[in-house]
Amino acid sequence: MQATRHSLFCHGSGCAPVTAVDQYDVVILGAGAAGMMCAAVAGQRGRRVLLIDRADEPGKKILISGGGRCNFTNLHAAPDRYISANPHFMKSAMSRYSQHDFIGMVDRYCIAWHEKTLGQLFCDGSARQIVAMLAEECAMGGVEMALGADVTGVEHRDGAYFVSFGARRAAAPALVIATGGPSIPKMGATGYAYDLARHFGLKVVEPRPALVPLTLGGDEALFRSLSGVSAEVITRCGKTSFREAALFTHKGLSGPAILQISSYWRHGQEIGVDFLPAEGEAWLAALKRAKPRATVRSALGGKLPDRLAEALAERLELAGELGNLTDKALNAAERRLADWRFKPNGTEGYAKAEVTVGGIDTAGLSSKSMEAKRVPGLYAIGEAVDVTGWLGGYNFQWAWASGWAAGNAI
Repeated sequence: MQATRHSLFCHGSGCAPVTAVDQYDVVILGAGAAGMMCAAVAGQRGRRVLLIDRADEPGKKILISGGGRCNFTNLHAAPDRYISANPHFMKSAMSRYSQHDFIGMVDRYCIAWHEKTLGQLFCDGSARQIVAMLAEECAMGGVEMALGADVTGVEHRDGAYFVSFGARRAAAPALVIATGGPSIPKMGATGYAYDLARHFGLKVVEPRPALVPLTLGGDEALFRSLSGVSAEVITRCGKTSFREAALFTHKGLSGPAILQISSYWRHGQEIGVDFLPAEGEAWLAALKRAKPRATVRSALGGKLPDRLAEALAERLELAGELGNLTDKALNAAERRLADWRFKPNGTEGYAKAEVTVGGIDTAGLSSKSMEAKRVPGLYAIGEAVDVTGWLGGYNFQWAWASGWAAGNAI
C-alpha cells in the first residue's frame, strides 16, 4: 500500500471530486496476511467489506515466504516469542486464535504440509495454496477486492471514514490499517501505516529492520573471506540467545541464528557467538591430555568447517602442539570460542529485512479488538503494529490472530 506523501490524506473540500460514495461496513487497507484474514472473518459475519491494495494481486508477501512454500505458522507460537513494548499485548488475540486454529483451516482445504525444523510448518506444495485459501474465505464472505488501487486520500468525519482510491470513493464506519511495515520495499512495502496512524493521533514506536543480516567493518571485515561458510552456533545479545545456523557473507553475518538475534540487537551493541555449543567445559585441556601432539587448528578442524577452523585458529594465536600449551591459555581460548564477540556496524536494512520491529504503539490499541482506544472505528493489525515474532512462522501467526480479532470486533 503506497501513496505519495503530498496526497496521503485529504480533508473535506480538499479531496478530489467524485460523483458517488460507495458504502461499506468496513474498509481494509492492505490485502496481505492480516488484511485478508480480517476481511474473511468480517465478511463471513455479514459485514460489507472492501479490501484495497495497490498490488495487482493479494498476498504478495505470502507468495515469496518460505522459499515459495509459505512458513505459515509455528507449532510453538506463544507470546514470549514476540517483541513489543508491551510483552502482554498479543496474549488476548493469540489465545483466541492459535496456530492450531489456522492449521485446522489449512487441513479443511486439504493443503498438505510438513514440519521442517523447530516447529516451522510449510506447505508441501506452493504458497499460492495459502493465498487461494484466504481468497476463497474472502469470497465466502462476499468481500469486494480493489486491487491495483492507490489510495489518494483518507479522512474521518461524521462518524465515517472516507477513502479515495483511483476514481472511486468509499465510506465506512470502520477502517483497518493492514498495510504492514517497510520491510522488503521491492514488494511495494512502505511506512504508509505509520503515517496514517500518526494522522489519526496514534503514536508509533520507532521502527527498525528485523530478521535481517548484520554487517561487519574494520578488523572484523576479515571474516568476509569466509563468505558462504555456515555452522551451527549459539548467538547472544543481552539475555537473549538462539541456537541455529549462522552464515558468513561478503558483508558480514547472516543465517537463522543471526536473523533471530538481529531483532534484539541495537546499534553500538556487541553480539556473542558460541562456535562450539556442543562442547563441555575444559574440552581443550582434556584433548591436550588425550592427544598432546594435536594442535588448536586440528582440534577445531574436527568440529567446524575447515575454512572457519583455520580462521579462528589464526585469531587465537596459539601455535604449536597442545602438549606445549598451558591449561590457562587453552581455557582462555575455550572462553573466547564460546563467546566470540562481534560488534556489527549495521544491518543490510529494510531491503533484506523479513519484518520490522516497532510500529503502531500498542498502548493506543485494545488488545482484544485491535481498535484504537481514542479513535472509534479505527483498527490496526499485523506487522503495522508493534508486535514482531521470531523467525519461523511466528509473524504469520500474529497476522492471523490479529486479523481474526479485528474481524470479529467490527
